[in-house]
Amino acid sequence: MTLKSRMPLQVWILTLAAFAIGTAEFVIAGILTQVAEALDISEGQAGHLITAYAAAIVIGGPILTLWLARYGKRRVLIGLMALFLVANLLTALTDNYALLLVSRVMAGLTQGPFYGIGAVVATRLVGRELEGQAIGQMFAGLTLANVLGVPGGAWVGQVYGWQAPFLAVTALAAITMLAITIAIPRQGAEAPKSLREQIGVFGDRNLLASLAITVLGWAGFMTFYGYIAPVAEQVAGFDRSALTWILVIVGLGLVVGNNFGGKSADSNLRSALLGWSAAMILSLVLVGLVAPYHWAFVAAAFGFGIASFANVPPMQMRVMKFGGRAPELAATANISAFNVANALGGVIGGLVVDSDLGAQAIPFVAAALSATGLAFIYSQER
Repeated sequence: MTLKSRMPLQVWILTLAAFAIGTAEFVIAGILTQVAEALDISEGQAGHLITAYAAAIVIGGPILTLWLARYGKRRVLIGLMALFLVANLLTALTDNYALLLVSRVMAGLTQGPFYGIGAVVATRLVGRELEGQAIGQMFAGLTLANVLGVPGGAWVGQVYGWQAPFLAVTALAAITMLAITIAIPRQGAEAPKSLREQIGVFGDRNLLASLAITVLGWAGFMTFYGYIAPVAEQVAGFDRSALTWILVIVGLGLVVGNNFGGKSADSNLRSALLGWSAAMILSLVLVGLVAPYHWAFVAAAFGFGIASFANVPPMQMRVMKFGGRAPELAATANISAFNVANALGGVIGGLVVDSDLGAQAIPFVAAALSATGLAFIYSQER
């Protein structure tokens, strides 16, 4: 069996890197109060550490990728992990709020380019029939970060102090950087492209449509997932202490769905885009209908986890398909699109939960948002 006919170790190394990066992004939410108390700032100011990271992904990621396109991909991945390592070490060692903001921006700058370029590298480590699964395998690191990294990091922060999770992430970054250096083969830079030529890929309506599909479809995911706590407490009637294991169950669904999505994208990309988007809408409607019933809600939320993250590999593959002249930039732009969708879903979910509609309306509004994405996919894939 050749390297191109199975999932190689190198893709698992990229999975570990994605896990470290995903943990660094989201763990701050679990220790936000501790950070605020330790730095003597408000929780709102501490929340700006999340905003700074997200802004760096959305704005800085594509710009950095444009500059990095001239270099070999292995060299770029090593450099990005080095910057990520330094950023998290700075986060762990400082108690200065301004420096923390800088370190979070530094870490955020690495995420989009690493996921985007890493996805291209992953597809080139396998045969064409496994490209979707390779992307799904890499992004499994992000799902595992939500299942294991964030809860584990929050526990470590509570026991050993808020800086401890970032020291752990720094150690993971060092291990991953060494593994990339040793195991991932050199992949040379593409034929030199001008800045104008790279940006020119966004003149392709199919690529723009792919990015719009990500924003519209994924906004529904975050509208529910970002506000699953009030739905679980106010509608399903769970105690707050139950939220951790509910999130773990949903997170397991994310892992399963990511795997299904990769396989289905390899089989038929169009069917995967349409089918999994429809499945996510149906799962959200089901969550809304059974939300008042404890265990039915948990089962439906698990199904939502599967259906939602099964969309990730097909969405990423469609973007890379139409961003052929600058695949790294296109893939990085899609990471930005995911984060724009996260922000949009967060805003819409907040408006709904604070309105007279209340938490019980969250799953249905999320389904409606995702339905706009499905309609757009159908209009493009006819």
